[in-house]
Amino acid sequence: MEPRTGNTVDEENTNHNEDDKQKGQPQGESDNLRDATSASSAVALPTCEGTPPPLPPRPQNQPIGPSKAIKNSPASLRIPKGAERPRYHSRATTAVSLAGTEAQVHKESSKGKDPGTSSKDASRRSSLLRVGLFGGGRSADHSDNASVRSLASRAPSVGTGTGDLQSLLGHGLGEGDESAWPSSAFDDASDESSTERLQFETQLASEFVDLDDLKADGSNEESLALAWSLKLKHFIILSSAGKPIWSRHGDDQLISGTIGVIQTIISAYQASDDVLKSFSAGNARFVILSKGHLHLLAVSRLGENDTQLRSQLEALYTQILSTLTLPNMERIFQNRPSTDLRRPLQGTEKLLSALADGFTRGSPSTLLSALECLRIRKAHRAAINNTFIKVRSPSLLYGLIVAGGRLVSVLRPKKHSLHPGDLQLIFNMLFETGAVRAGGDESWIPLCLPGFNSSGYVFMYVNYLPSNTDSEESTADSTNTGDTTSSATPPEKDEIAIVLISASRDSLDSLKDMRTSLISQLTANNSLALIRTAIHTPRPSTSSILAGNPLRHFLYKSRANVQFAMPSATPEYDSVLQWRRLMSVYGELHAAVHEKATQVKVYHTSTREHVALAWVSPVFEFYGIAGPGAGRNAVAMGASRTVQWARREEERLFIIGGAVF
Repeated sequence: MEPRTGNTVDEENTNHNEDDKQKGQPQGESDNLRDATSASSAVALPTCEGTPPPLPPRPQNQPIGPSKAIKNSPASLRIPKGAERPRYHSRATTAVSLAGTEAQVHKESSKGKDPGTSSKDASRRSSLLRVGLFGGGRSADHSDNASVRSLASRAPSVGTGTGDLQSLLGHGLGEGDESAWPSSAFDDASDESSTERLQFETQLASEFVDLDDLKADGSNEESLALAWSLKLKHFIILSSAGKPIWSRHGDDQLISGTIGVIQTIISAYQASDDVLKSFSAGNARFVILSKGHLHLLAVSRLGENDTQLRSQLEALYTQILSTLTLPNMERIFQNRPSTDLRRPLQGTEKLLSALADGFTRGSPSTLLSALECLRIRKAHRAAINNTFIKVRSPSLLYGLIVAGGRLVSVLRPKKHSLHPGDLQLIFNMLFETGAVRAGGDESWIPLCLPGFNSSGYVFMYVNYLPSNTDSEESTADSTNTGDTTSSATPPEKDEIAIVLISASRDSLDSLKDMRTSLISQLTANNSLALIRTAIHTPRPSTSSILAGNPLRHFLYKSRANVQFAMPSATPEYDSVLQWRRLMSVYGELHAAVHEKATQVKVYHTSTREHVALAWVSPVFEFYGIAGPGAGRNAVAMGASRTVQWARREEERLFIIGGAVF
């Protein structure tokens, strides 16, 4: 056998390389194996000329980096195999608003966090615990996955309509649209802003002045049309046949053209099997709520979002049902779709207008879907509840004691409770319009409570108790309270109303006897005097709740009791304009923490005019407003201590359970 030569080994390596490529073996591994084989063969097999030096190692195939790819093919945009993909500053999103984009980025960033990120989040939560934001509550009040969002105003500009005030109050309008709020309406730095603020306050005050009727000759049509167009908010109700039913501003002749346009737009969507819910036009937001044969429309230039406007339309629809009941209204339209519903609803115009004006001024009860209670001691409320149960009539379904527009006591069946919307409807009827009060101290009213039963009527006996204080003292006290008793909100009455509800139309006499016994016993145990004293006691200010509290105002809602508490509005929010502005900020906070796309539990925002904080837990909701420049830690500490105060005072602030039979 002849010995192999070096050339033979080289040729064999070449053949092996070709075989390896066909078999799919990696090129680098094949070369290393061949190099080792060549070296061992050269040492073990002598040749005629002696042992040749080992073959040099073959170079490894390195992936081409980005720099080489760019150098070799400068015009190519293809990324070579194995190269790292470039990292872009932006990321794909389906969000259509800034808040939605931040929420989506927050949600995506929470997925697949590395240990370092998790440790940072834990550190951040511990720092919030140290400042007391999550302190003082039960373990159910907070969790480790609590999310925090903090926003600051972006380059505010005065007079351009794109400042922080515009972004705050212009939520829901299309990009480029301007809110009706003047951009510098609350800026005290210039005379121009003061004039603008005064003009806007005058416009808002005239919002609640009714327009004159259109004259027969039409001579005042142009002036009425101009005054109608200057209104900041409109509510219109029409039938599916296009018949006008009610509007807050303007008579039927004045708004007939507007109703025709609205009906045409709605019909065009219905023809394509679609439902029109909302749209923007100029600086106004249009929200439509279709309920059976009714279309309810809200037009707002106050920066309210769709959810808030839709809840207001729901309340107006509830007011209509309270008069007609749902089966009666459906039967009317089934028999004659073009029926004019104004005749069956005659007499309810004042109730609808009072409800709409409350929404325009700003209603915490509507925003939070909760009620405010009169603050009295636990022992005093227990004595009232016990008296209520003791004198109960067998025909009684629900009993209420209401003072100054706030709930004092509720008597209810064990497994039933009144819906907040039904209670708000009763309060509106008792205190906002004067329609019930005009009938005298006693009234017997058939009423539908849609939250309880939208198909039938209950019968409500109302008795107003005279006040022991004269009107001048009452006016002076209500002015000093700083509550929503000034021009900021509708004036609260200092009257006490006893409301007894029965399912039987023949129970009037028994309910009268119950009222007589109730008043007698409340007078004997001094409870009636305590209620009158509580009516004239001012709401506590934020500084009296907590010394040095940076918060100017807050809303605290007990979620279990569906009730809320708030401090005095004086002096910062004692005008119509400032109160409306405050409620707009609360509306923005409420929308931010209740977005379906997010799970934000703490929301902080800072603008040139204020610092705002929203805090939501399974037990409560808290919304607070502080002055400009307030530090986030100071606001968080003030919010935490205010929540602790509300938790301590729960049995004074809220009705826990009520009187149950």
